Amino acid sequence: MKYDQIPNSLFIKNRKKFMDRMQPKSIAVFNSNDIYPIGADSVLPFEQHRDIFYLSGADQEETILILFPDAINKKHREVLFVRETNEHIAIWEGEKLTKEKATEVSGIETVCWLQDFDKIFFDLMTEAETIYFNTNEHYRQAVETQTREDRFIEKCKREYPAHKVAKSNPILQEIRGIKEPEEIDIMQTACNITEKGFRRLLSFVKPGVMEYEIEAELLHEFVRNRSKGFAYQPIIASGNNANVLHYLENNKLCNDGDLILMDVAAEYANYSSDLTRTIPVNGKFTKRQKEVYYAVLRVKDDATKMLVPGTLWAEYHKECGKLMTSELLGLGLLDKSDVQNENPEWPAYKKYFMHGTSHHIGLNTHDYGALKTPMKANMVFTVEPGIYIPAENMGIRLEDDVVIQEKGEPFNLMANIPIKAEEIEDLMNK
Repeated sequence: MKYDQIPNSLFIKNRKKFMDRMQPKSIAVFNSNDIYPIGADSVLPFEQHRDIFYLSGADQEETILILFPDAINKKHREVLFVRETNEHIAIWEGEKLTKEKATEVSGIETVCWLQDFDKIFFDLMTEAETIYFNTNEHYRQAVETQTREDRFIEKCKREYPAHKVAKSNPILQEIRGIKEPEEIDIMQTACNITEKGFRRLLSFVKPGVMEYEIEAELLHEFVRNRSKGFAYQPIIASGNNANVLHYLENNKLCNDGDLILMDVAAEYANYSSDLTRTIPVNGKFTKRQKEVYYAVLRVKDDATKMLVPGTLWAEYHKECGKLMTSELLGLGLLDKSDVQNENPEWPAYKKYFMHGTSHHIGLNTHDYGALKTPMKANMVFTVEPGIYIPAENMGIRLEDDVVIQEKGEPFNLMANIPIKAEEIEDLMNK
């Protein structure tokens, strides 16, 4: 891995939080992700399942974690299974976790080879009454591929039909949504790498550059700072491309007078950052571009102030809609009759701002976290309002990542990344 090893104290804390919420005489199992084939002998780069990483720090394929707080034998209360390594594997694939290294990474004393899983698991299931399955219940999930976790669940249901079943996801949604100090430090590192990439491209962008050239500049800076690369597929959208919310082609010419909306950020140690900035191709905003730009920035700043303990997710987004409505009226994009006659299910402001303002961020870009209960300190959110005007050949979105504090306004992990229009212009014209 490119990143510095994370202290195993984080994963020890995370496991304790999970096990403290388990039912008596219950066992929980977490599987690594598959390696996904492309064709022939090619595969996609491996990405660890974020849940097993959160609980163990093991960043390797073919890994299984068992948590069984009430196991009769204390050494079976936490068990990590890893693929047995050997000299042949080391030569062809590189270093894999040894039992000793797996303990060092995870803080788990009992590490076994994967080939022994079925035997040990059977023994433990004779003691357990309930098994926790780790199903994907994220509110945005739309996965059609059967995962390693899915296959394990099917096998368990066939072989252990008398056991009661519980869900890991509600526990993970609760505990993963509130970040530990170590996690916030890692996310700050990801944001700092993102800052370096953004500052690099400000002196690079000019009329005639291609969107993919900007992508390349960012990737270079991210990787040279120990990131695997982008935390999500980068959006480099010039001109009217910015009005396609998930524009991914990044293959168009950046023209004089246009803006470029860049939703791009680095990962670090599997944790995401999530940045959006909108800059002028020629280094100078027009009067109208700047008017719209600062309307978006005001919404972002005012929305950020609402992210405090006790805030309800649904109410927050309603208030953000009111902020945006006011700005759109000021820009002449809406008039009072538009607002008075709006459909409550699709308010007038949605014509120009059709997505949400914030989401949890952490090990996933759209991370786990409670959405129906009041916000809590150390939750980390994006704040990303936008105004999209195809008729004016512009879309502007601005986004930072912020940490809710016990008191006062959130802490902005991206406070050092330029956002004021004048600062961006100055840096682009040095």
